[in-house]
Amino acid sequence: MNSFNQGRTLQLNTQKQLYTGGDDPLLPALLHAIEHADEIEISVSFIQRSGLNLLFDALYTALNNDTSLKLLTSDYLGYTCPQALKALISLHSLGAELRVFETKPQDSFHMKSYIFTKTKGENGQIYEGSAFVGSNNISEVALTSGLEWTFRHDYLPMSPNSNDDAFFEFKRAFEAVFNHPQVTNLTSQWIDEYQKRRVKPEFRAVRADTTEDPFEVLPPRPEQQAALKQLTQTRANGYKRGLVVLATGMGKTWLSALDVQQVKAKKILFVAHRDEILTQAAKTFTHLLGCTVGFYNAKSKNIESDCLFASIQTLGKTSNLANFSAAHFDYIIVDEFHHASSKMYRNVLSYFTPQFLLGLTATPERTDQADILGLCDNNLVYERNMVQGIDAKTLAPFHYYGIWDESVDYTAIPWRNGKFDPKSLDNHFATEQRAKHALQHYNKLAQTRTLAFCISRVHADHMAEYFNQAGIRAASVHGDSKIKRCEALAQLESGKLQVIFSVDLFNEGTDIPSIDTVMMLRPSESKILFLQQLGRGLRQCPDKTHLVVMDFIGNHHSFLNKPYALLGAHSPKELATKLKHNEQNSTLPDGCFINYDLAITDFWQKLAKAQRTTALEDYQNLAELLGHGPSASEFFHEYGDIKKAKQQGSWFELVANAGLSKSITSHWLTPFKIFLHKGVEQTPMTKCFKAILLEAFVALDGVSNPPSLKALADKSYDVLMHYPQLRALDIAKKDQSKTKGSAAWFKYWLINPINAFTDIAKPVHKRKDHHWFVVEQPANTPIEDALFKLNIEVNEQDVAQLYDCILELSQYRLANYLKSKSDKLAEFEKQQANSTSHQEVEGKNDSSIGAELTSVESAPPHDNSADEADIIQLPYFPNLKIACGHFKTGDTSDMTTLPAPEGCGKVNPQKHFLAHASGNSMNGGKHPILDGDLLLLERITPDNAGSITNTTIAIERFDSAGDEQFLLRDVQKQINAQGEVTYLLVARNPEYAAMEASDEFVTFARLREF
Repeated sequence: MNSFNQGRTLQLNTQKQLYTGGDDPLLPALLHAIEHADEIEISVSFIQRSGLNLLFDALYTALNNDTSLKLLTSDYLGYTCPQALKALISLHSLGAELRVFETKPQDSFHMKSYIFTKTKGENGQIYEGSAFVGSNNISEVALTSGLEWTFRHDYLPMSPNSNDDAFFEFKRAFEAVFNHPQVTNLTSQWIDEYQKRRVKPEFRAVRADTTEDPFEVLPPRPEQQAALKQLTQTRANGYKRGLVVLATGMGKTWLSALDVQQVKAKKILFVAHRDEILTQAAKTFTHLLGCTVGFYNAKSKNIESDCLFASIQTLGKTSNLANFSAAHFDYIIVDEFHHASSKMYRNVLSYFTPQFLLGLTATPERTDQADILGLCDNNLVYERNMVQGIDAKTLAPFHYYGIWDESVDYTAIPWRNGKFDPKSLDNHFATEQRAKHALQHYNKLAQTRTLAFCISRVHADHMAEYFNQAGIRAASVHGDSKIKRCEALAQLESGKLQVIFSVDLFNEGTDIPSIDTVMMLRPSESKILFLQQLGRGLRQCPDKTHLVVMDFIGNHHSFLNKPYALLGAHSPKELATKLKHNEQNSTLPDGCFINYDLAITDFWQKLAKAQRTTALEDYQNLAELLGHGPSASEFFHEYGDIKKAKQQGSWFELVANAGLSKSITSHWLTPFKIFLHKGVEQTPMTKCFKAILLEAFVALDGVSNPPSLKALADKSYDVLMHYPQLRALDIAKKDQSKTKGSAAWFKYWLINPINAFTDIAKPVHKRKDHHWFVVEQPANTPIEDALFKLNIEVNEQDVAQLYDCILELSQYRLANYLKSKSDKLAEFEKQQANSTSHQEVEGKNDSSIGAELTSVESAPPHDNSADEADIIQLPYFPNLKIACGHFKTGDTSDMTTLPAPEGCGKVNPQKHFLAHASGNSMNGGKHPILDGDLLLLERITPDNAGSITNTTIAIERFDSAGDEQFLLRDVQKQINAQGEVTYLLVARNPEYAAMEASDEFVTFARLREF
């Protein structure tokens, strides 16, 4: 056997040459070959989605590692599944050459071959190869349980038995058919045409799943249905972002695809930090939506795909964001949203302006959510934890064994910045004594398929070797291991492996339902990581009754993360109380239990006596709990306030003194300390406006480029629109009709937070000198164009970090403010639920404004009282410009609500809506309409059309690109000498000529003046 490149060879077993299916499946051999080859050539007569799903992750990884892929399939008898081709074509952007043999009526196409080669040097010389030729197409049955015969021929130049001519004949034959005249490139257009002409085969004599992969979509689970309803409700309430928390294994990715489907989004972005998550999500979206997907990562920059799956490490770079417009995507999903507070995620979240952004996480409780919840406009849409998932039978029950890690003294291992020293851990973990202890418990408790989490590659290799010597079929899987991730999972599934010892490859994004045992052989740095690892085994699977968890717990306070996560405790004292009263099993679902070794509970009792009392100790304790230095919001939600920070001077002095942040040090903080403390952390705030203004200031890069007061007011409006509850709490109903861009809104914002920060309302000589912000207004400059400037010096290299600090404190101030208004907020949410219970907003049926407006169902009946009319919420389209000029393209995709304008009389959300005028053609006569005015319009339907003569009508037409255009005009009836009736569209501004109505115009609404 060739042992080049540290044994990473294509060969599995040189004595074995025939795979016969059933108990001898081809799949593990193919996965091994894919993950080790430099060149892959595949030709199969058909591809089913079920089979492609088994190979997709391995092919994706291989292409990202610069492996070349040529794949040929056919349209023979319509066996190939169009959905499989749509998933397959996403690999084209990674460099795959994908082609289809187009058969004629007399043709047959039955070849099934998989050829793999390894090369060395720049000349591409082949030094190893394997060719698999037989009966296996790409379907789940063919690659796993079906009775198939495939012969493997190996090419090993150093072997005396190698047959060079046969191997190269396979390659020549493949090249010939790959370039056959009837072969064409696989494209999205080809798939669409194939789908239209394809006659779905009928199967009688064989099992359907051996040749056909029916497009089956299971109905949403109850918790997914509930989440979808809440997502619809939250958009009806005006939110642009929302966070959904679902425990690992409860279908977060499926939920996001279902929500995309229900809102009929056209441009979708899915963002994550691991390739495993992106590939799993791409398969889910292709399966459910039948869409063509693309990837955006270091290897591929597929900008045009309607459904794009992007690596945050690539997309988060400013240079890559510039490839997209801010409104490029209708709908954005950010998976594993607990990572979203990092810089790359913040770049993406602050750049794009989708119609809706959905954050997904399995984070278990509000303390952990505090920082990320602020990034979703403090809008927690729906939450279901692990216990609720098990109760609902969505997840499997668990039997948890807390095992005393008797062979390791963790107090002897250096502990720095919330982590154990990695090298010292290796020295203590990769020992025969600890491996023996783990094996003893494995033999006692394990079931059939085990996933074990290790601290390092050295540790994983040592454990696998020890278990194999004991007769347990085990493998170590990490970046440099001989066996790779996909191959290992296939062998575990088939029973060829009993245990996988893993290092960080299976924490997130891996769907492995057959896992029935989890071994935790490492300390967990946070509750999040612990629950992710536990969740790997909670997915339901046939014949799986429960999950066994073996958790090795040592004599160190960091291990408290685990019982905190399981039992909902927040301190050693609270944990000790629960254990003393035997409460650990009282709240668990049926079929679950927790058992701790007595030595563990004794140790926790000792920890309970050492209570932390200082702010610094609280901060460090929370950092260990979360796995990172807590933000001000996280600290606030854990301890109820951040007043303890005063022990250190201020919040960021506490952060600097804790020493966990590399960027916020005492030296860096010195020039900004007083501003951050007095100007942000403790600035008086009777409303939310100052925090909103600070977020707008940061969004506008206000330190480096001071914004005009007009730009700051408009951006503040955008930020405030993300917080419907704050808007309702702090802006009186009479002021809620003031809209972005209007003089009324600018004056309102100028008088409120801008003046509070700068004393702009006072004469210059009476303004205080120590304001943190100042207004710079040169002579003869309108107030709108005056600049809003930070009144301290900031070096360029410090700007980004200062922004992060301002945002962290503003998010804390908003969280604290919302808590202080909890009673009013609860009342607001109750009113919102009542007002929208009869106004559920459905997905758009088409692109017309009529369809958009009819999606708002009848509101409850109202009387004619002015007070009652005041609280009616009407549909409001902020991006729909009713042109008072010439026809202007508008956008009806974005909808929220606004209170009905004062004095408008009786209105009905089913009929009436709000939009802005744009232009000056109606600026004239007794009732001029000015640019930017808010218009109240009544939708015209067959039931209420009536006469339109001498009324003001909103007219719709479509341009050559199919986009909607809108116009506002007075309608006048005209009769010529022959008695023919025509209608003129007349502007109130005499500078605009009248237009004659034509068939291309559609009257969709009449103006309701008030």
